[in-house]
Amino acid sequence: MPRDASTPAGARAVTAVAPAKINLHLGVGDVRGDGYHDLLTVYRAVDLWERVTVSLVDADAADDDDEVIVTGPGAPQVPTDRTNLAARAVDLLREEAGSDARIAVRIHKGVPVAGGMAGGSADAAAALVATDRLLGLGLGRAALEERAARLGSDVPFCIRGGTALGTGRGEKLATLLHARAEQFIVVALADGGLSTPTVFAELDRLRAERDPADPGRGLPRAGGVDPLVVALAGDDPAAVAGLLANDMEAAALSLMPALRRTLRVGREAGALHGMVSGSGPTCLFFCTDRDHAIAVAAEISEHGVAREVRVTRGPVGGAHIVDDPTGK
Repeated sequence: MPRDASTPAGARAVTAVAPAKINLHLGVGDVRGDGYHDLLTVYRAVDLWERVTVSLVDADAADDDDEVIVTGPGAPQVPTDRTNLAARAVDLLREEAGSDARIAVRIHKGVPVAGGMAGGSADAAAALVATDRLLGLGLGRAALEERAARLGSDVPFCIRGGTALGTGRGEKLATLLHARAEQFIVVALADGGLSTPTVFAELDRLRAERDPADPGRGLPRAGGVDPLVVALAGDDPAAVAGLLANDMEAAALSLMPALRRTLRVGREAGALHGMVSGSGPTCLFFCTDRDHAIAVAAEISEHGVAREVRVTRGPVGGAHIVDDPTGK
């Protein structure tokens, strides 16, 4: 039953976190009539986190006190009005609750901005989980994922976490429960970002200018995921690495050719596989274990082909509460 109270009882602020995502496989279909592309992807959540606090604002506070505040790396690139994806998530649940409460949003960035790792989607996922608790809606995980799909294709996965098969626009999920072996990855952050719609448009352009009837000229496509799904059930990082694919990589490299050097350096440093993350421009390098990842990261850093280099791991869980004064 929706609340009609303007100020819900309970906590005055709730904090949640949500993870970055990578695509172990990203197959992109041709553009549809509605402008979207059908995707076949294998998502994995990794140990880089967005932190979102939603808090009730007193009615007599200044008019701008319920706006969005963003801190952390890349913060100046993130919108701070109600067009922010986390703010849209808050407003979606506030409307559903029938509440006119003013709710401020505080975001701390831990995922690269415009880096192909779904930082904005993670913000929205964390905001949904936190606002659900703040307003006492009591929505279950499935209901939150349904609402997440209204906000963006990657948002449902950032709520779920782990490893999952995504279809449709990426919002239809099937968890791969057997894919639990820990994987270490080097994340190489590029200078600047790439807009996901721009990368999709470039992929469409590249495909259109090549003759699909001529296999020698057409762009290679990622194909099916069955071999990768089987490999993920095991504990062999090299077997998994040999099956990774990303249809969007060609478009990202076309828009930002400097990424070719980053990929080359990482591969020559001994990574099992190097690839662009999603729509880019972040590059990922898959390694056998933590020590191997540290060594590869050091080599990439030494060559100066990335703005920043991090070592992360996956899979990790999805969005969850980390601070709720009610103790729920």
